[in-house]
Amino acid sequence: MSFNSKYSVILPTYNERKNLPIVTWLLATTFNQHDLDWELIIVDDASPDDTQDIAQQLINAYGPERIQLRAREAKLGLGTAYVYGLQFASGDFIIIMDADLSHHPKFIPQFIGLQQAENLDIVTGTRFRKDGGVYGWSLKRKIISAGANLLASWLLSPGVSDATGSFRLYRRSVFDSLVNESTSKGYAFQMEVIALARIKNYGIGEVPITYVDRLYGESKLGLDEVLEYLKGLVGVWWRI
Repeated sequence: MSFNSKYSVILPTYNERKNLPIVTWLLATTFNQHDLDWELIIVDDASPDDTQDIAQQLINAYGPERIQLRAREAKLGLGTAYVYGLQFASGDFIIIMDADLSHHPKFIPQFIGLQQAENLDIVTGTRFRKDGGVYGWSLKRKIISAGANLLASWLLSPGVSDATGSFRLYRRSVFDSLVNESTSKGYAFQMEVIALARIKNYGIGEVPITYVDRLYGESKLGLDEVLEYLKGLVGVWWRI
């Protein structure tokens, strides 16, 4: 594994004060164990639970060269959080993931290894291939998730098994290009970006991951989010 590249993790947060220290420690441990250069950019959307105070403590502990807090004034959408965080990233590669511990950093070396072995532009985690899976969800939520992914795959033909996944590694220049063309602000961002990448014939690989339900806090998936997803999916399909 090459040690010359730098990896920037963009981590959107909203009410993640309990999960943030754990995921930060896991990220630091994973990168340091593999002697990789890294930084973490926390994009917080005005969390009322003191997430930003916790982030500042983490900056004091790990150093500003490793962790940045980029706060916003309100909840402005998941997709825009990645776009906002990108302008502060200095890495050669961008990693996006959830802050609620559903995405374990232990898979990141596999992402990097596959990217380097095949010189890929994007590596995405998949819950829907052998050795991948979802744990801790009710049957109802598993059906909703699988249905949403199936619908996205049918409409967009993204060329990956997990079009709705949000645990990915991007080559920086590729992510810049895709972000500049994307118009989605919410959950549809992941689908639009991967569909655009397929159209542009970027090299895309998949790593099976286990997705585990959050340890602390409440899921942000509700009726409003489902409707936002459907609206966003139709909008992406219409544009692409």
